[in-house]
Amino acid sequence: MPEMASDLSGARATTDYLPASLGRLRVSMAAVLTAMALLVSIDVFIDIEDGEREHVVLDLLIGGIALGGIAGIVRMNRRASALQGRLRVVEGEAARFRDESRAYLSGLSLAIDRQLTRWALSPAEREVVLLLLKGLSHKEIATVRSCSERTVRHQARVAYRKAGLAGRVELAAFFLEDLLAPPSQDEATRPERTAG
Repeated sequence: MPEMASDLSGARATTDYLPASLGRLRVSMAAVLTAMALLVSIDVFIDIEDGEREHVVLDLLIGGIALGGIAGIVRMNRRASALQGRLRVVEGEAARFRDESRAYLSGLSLAIDRQLTRWALSPAEREVVLLLLKGLSHKEIATVRSCSERTVRHQARVAYRKAGLAGRVELAAFFLEDLLAPPSQDEATRPERTAG
């Protein structure tokens, strides 16, 4: 089971390049639009000197569109920065949760592994079930495993049949239902511990 975690982290890591590549794209677009605005400005001055006033209106319109595009990119950069900040907060919360519940998660991993063995799943079916439990879609699993989405769907159906479950929801409920029970009265009245 530990090797699955590295496979999954590799799959999720493919999204890590997106903010950087989008940032480069935004900078490139802003540079092009700025160059356009400067060239249009120069053309406006030349047209005014040459007496081509009707052409000036078109140039000003193009320049306005370029400046509007630059303003849109600036707003997009601000929103992206805010989202990246929020993402860092959420990732920190997830890391803290994993650290606080490491022993429980280890026990859960062993319990899941034992149950998958009882169901007599093939290695491929086992991998699909684990990735489904981690929340990946059939398409994402196909990408991680370098196979077709149809193959993943078939392996998932076979695993559900061997387990006597109707589908993904029952699979998740099988392992998570007791974990999500409301806290006992003692736990509900106990003050929350804070990391210090």
